[in-house]
Amino acid sequence: MLDFRLKVFHTVARRLNFTRAARELYISQPAVTKHIKALEEEYSTRLFDRNGTKIQLTYAGKLFLQHTERLFEIHRKLEMSLHALSGKHTGKLRIGASTTIASYILPRVLPAFLKKYPDMEIELRSGNTEQVEQLLQDKAVDLGITEGFSKLPAFRYTSFLRDEIVLTTGAGHPLTKEETINPEVLKTLPLLLREPGSGTLEVVEHALRGIRINPADLRVSMQLSSSESIREYLLHSDSFAFLSVYTILHELRNGSLSIIDVNGLEIERYFYFMQLQGQADPLSGLFMDFALHHNYRL
Repeated sequence: MLDFRLKVFHTVARRLNFTRAARELYISQPAVTKHIKALEEEYSTRLFDRNGTKIQLTYAGKLFLQHTERLFEIHRKLEMSLHALSGKHTGKLRIGASTTIASYILPRVLPAFLKKYPDMEIELRSGNTEQVEQLLQDKAVDLGITEGFSKLPAFRYTSFLRDEIVLTTGAGHPLTKEETINPEVLKTLPLLLREPGSGTLEVVEHALRGIRINPADLRVSMQLSSSESIREYLLHSDSFAFLSVYTILHELRNGSLSIIDVNGLEIERYFYFMQLQGQADPLSGLFMDFALHHNYRL
């Protein structure tokens, strides 16, 4: 068991706020202060500079944080290895997932996974593809799950699940009566797109170039940072958007949104598991194997 004071220090260093750290650790703020003071006295150095209510790490504090994170990583891997030897599946798996996956795919599989492995703990963080890549590089997560075409040499990719991106709008829009539309019509539609750094945006722009539509020629009304906000916007406007079919299943079934087919345009992609090259842990492998064999039938 690692010294609890290290956990207190790590939490304060990450939050740079004693009150938030105390709340996260379920201890009092004076207790947090006491643990930090004990560490500073033990090593005869200040770990934080205090300026009123604001704090920041000293140079010694930054070094202390680097080594603390290495200790946590070693301790976590030791626990996993020992549990694996005894046939137990226990520990914390930290997953970073793109927003679409975190909102619509993982809620289908995580409950079943935790039911089968009740001693496991999952920490899920979401963001766009670039943010998930950064979390993985920073070793803030053990496993990334993203979409997109870009493959970076720092990561190992494993295909996870096939997805389809469709053009959608409110069911009452006149264009929904058309069987298909010409690609040139896309340039006239008020479009909602995902933000830069989004894997969905990358895939859509790649597909549009394939049918000779320059993304710069599109009439973009707004760029939003989540599929949920785009979907809600569509329900209250005459706008159009390219969305994963997984994000609009409910709306397609209740008839509030409709899909519009574009001649020559089919946007299929895969969601991918991402791991750092040369690194693997048994918990990530356990989850990947379970998720690959789960039933995601629409």
